[in-house]
Amino acid sequence: MSRMFSPLFAIVICATMTSFSSADDHECALDFKATTIDGETVDLEDYEGKVVVVVNVASECGLTPQYAGLQAMYDQYKEKGFVVLAFPCNQFGSQEPGSEAEIKQFCSSKYNVNFPMFSKVDVNGDKAAQIYKYLTSKDLPPVGTGKVSWNFEKFLIDREGNVIGRFSPRTTPKDPEFVKAIEAELAKS
Repeated sequence: MSRMFSPLFAIVICATMTSFSSADDHECALDFKATTIDGETVDLEDYEGKVVVVVNVASECGLTPQYAGLQAMYDQYKEKGFVVLAFPCNQFGSQEPGSEAEIKQFCSSKYNVNFPMFSKVDVNGDKAAQIYKYLTSKDLPPVGTGKVSWNFEKFLIDREGNVIGRFSPRTTPKDPEFVKAIEAELAKS
């Protein structure tokens, strides 16, 4: 009887430990799963090997026109291994109140967005998505560490999944420092 109990006990312990994993348990910025805006669960490790920008977005923000610049950047560099991963968030001035379907419709009709979009998440606080808990725990140039300050804060991840840069919401996709950082990573094949 005790031999049957031990494997079962081990399975329960492993399952319990897995359910309590935190952002600190991950070695790579892409060691997470996320739900797409269409409701599918994806493994962000699928983006390893690409230069990735993770950005929290909102449809009713003064910075919303950055969607156009992010899309232009995606179009320009995607063949070189670049991708934008957008996470709608309603934590800043309730500027992303819509459903996933409404967000998707807005982004595609107004800005022709075709880079990957995910379901709405929190980026700060106890309910923050695990990827954001991980990203905000890192001390990154030029912004540093800590909470996301507003919509359109950008995190740069290299091809190995290391988060290497953090750019403020007001840093536009055309900002020379931002572009230089992305191009430098793209040059490392």
